[in-house]
Amino acid sequence: MPKHHPNSQAPIEKLSVNEHRRLHLKTHLALALASTGALSSGLSLAAETSKVSYPTRPIKMIVPWPPGQATDLAARVLSQEMSKLIGTQIIIDNKAGAGGGIGTDAVAKSPPDGYTILAGSSGPVTVSPLLQKTPYDVERELIPVAMLGLSPYVLVTAMNFPAKDIKELVELFKANPGKYTFATSGTGATAHLITEAFNAALGIQGVHIPYKGSIPALTDVVSGQVHYCIETAASVMPLIRAGKLKAYGVSLEKGSSVAPGIVAMASSLDLPGFDMGAWLGLMVPTGTPKEVIEKIAIATEKAMSSNEVKQAFNTIALEIDYRRSDEFIKYLKNIKTAFADVIKKNSIKLDT
Repeated sequence: MPKHHPNSQAPIEKLSVNEHRRLHLKTHLALALASTGALSSGLSLAAETSKVSYPTRPIKMIVPWPPGQATDLAARVLSQEMSKLIGTQIIIDNKAGAGGGIGTDAVAKSPPDGYTILAGSSGPVTVSPLLQKTPYDVERELIPVAMLGLSPYVLVTAMNFPAKDIKELVELFKANPGKYTFATSGTGATAHLITEAFNAALGIQGVHIPYKGSIPALTDVVSGQVHYCIETAASVMPLIRAGKLKAYGVSLEKGSSVAPGIVAMASSLDLPGFDMGAWLGLMVPTGTPKEVIEKIAIATEKAMSSNEVKQAFNTIALEIDYRRSDEFIKYLKNIKTAFADVIKKNSIKLDT
């Protein structure tokens, strides 16, 4: 009769040594297979959770300016290249108004899912918040993804202005405080701040004549009604090439490839660190997942290295100055401090 275990309801049969070995081997194999299956399932799950299912639909890039403006033109060629790289169409959406504020605010208030990107620029992002209350908080509501480039500014006068070079020009200005006038595209515009920074750095006392836009400002400089202005290369280079304006210096510290032959103000006037321009970059709403931001950044960096983008930027007089997020953030802090200092020292207030 078989023996019973005290706590068992079933009899225990005696097993031979070989049977014990076979049972042990089967048990070990079963455990190993179960373990392998669990590990495989775990790795599969980890792989799935690490995947970013983005993008799955078209992306909207908001340009807070009208079609044809420099930011718009740059965004269009960039979006075409990015679309090929990121795997979906990037559609340009022009939301102009309030000096770029309407489009900037639209992105700041958009869902942080990576499907709305801002073609950001210095006016609405850096300058406007220093001069007025904006409906958006740049530092709280927007994340800088990548800086694309800078619009250099060029100091120009009418062709018959007597100074032969920038040093002679500055000497003339300094020797006659309050005599010479300078035009800008408006009080508080980036051109205004850069000109005031230039004047202050050299001790020039010029008289500000604000206009509603760069075209009327340059028209009066060409005619000699206003003595000088510092405007974007995009605005002045065609007039310089046509022999209607005389160029003296460019605002970027290292000079600019889009303003060939024009000396840098920093080096020609012994102004180390004088490096001012209107930046262009991509931003997304705060809260956008890091993985999504990384995908946008990678596509942006690759697109910026393409010949198509390089040629387009050169055509619209934008100096490529690609910077990743961390360097872009540093640049924004530095230029904000510089512009805030100019505004404070010159008591600049918006026209009311």
